[in-house]
Amino acid sequence: MGNNFFQVASITRKVAMGAAGFFLILFLVVHLGINLCMLRPDDGVWFRAASDFMGSNYIIRIIEILLFLALLVHIVLGVVLWFMNKRARPKRYFRTNRSETAFMSKFMFHTGVIIAVFIVFHLFHFFYVKHGVVAPPEGVAKDDFIAMAELLFTNAFYSFTYIIALVVLGFHLNHAFQSVFQTFGLYHNKYYTLIRRTAMVYAVVIAGGYILIPVYYLFFFQ
Repeated sequence: MGNNFFQVASITRKVAMGAAGFFLILFLVVHLGINLCMLRPDDGVWFRAASDFMGSNYIIRIIEILLFLALLVHIVLGVVLWFMNKRARPKRYFRTNRSETAFMSKFMFHTGVIIAVFIVFHLFHFFYVKHGVVAPPEGVAKDDFIAMAELLFTNAFYSFTYIIALVVLGFHLNHAFQSVFQTFGLYHNKYYTLIRRTAMVYAVVIAGGYILIPVYYLFFFQ
C-alpha cells in the first residue's frame, strides 16, 4: 500500500509538471508573437495595441494568473523531482553506464535554475513596472513597454545577458518538449523521430525568435 501510494504520488508530480510545462510552451509562442511586433516599422503601433489588450482584457488577466501558477508548479516540482532523483542515486560510480537519456536531460535542473533567475530579472524590467512594484526608467511611462524595450535592448550588457539566457532556454525547451510527450505516454517509437525533430524546430524558432529582438536593437535600431 505504501509503495503504491508513493508511486502514484510520483506519477502525479510528473503529470502536473508536464501539464504546467505544456502550458508554458504554448505561452512562449503567444508571447513571442507579441514581442516580434516591436520589429515592425510602425512606431510601435502593433506592439502597443497588443500590450494594451493583454493588460486590459479580463480573460487574459485570468490566464496571466494561471501562467504564474503553472510556472510556480513547474519550478517547485522540478526541484522536488531533482532532489528525489539525487537521493535515489546517492553514490557516483567511477565508470558510468551508457544511457538512452538525452545529454541535455542531465542538465535540465541546471538550465532551469538559470532560466528561473533570468525570469525574475526580466520581470523586474517589465511586469513589476506595469504593476507599480518597480519604478519605470526616468522619462518613461510605466505602460510604455516599447520605450522600455528600446532603452534596455540598446544596452549591450542587458542584450548579451538576454541572448545567453535564451540560448540556455533553447536547450531546455528541446528536451522539455519531448518530455511532455513522454509524460503523457505519447512518446511511441513510431513517432520518436518526428517528435524529436519537432522539438528541435520549436526550440530553435522560440529561442531564435526572441534573440532577434536584442540583435535588432543592438545592430539595426536607429
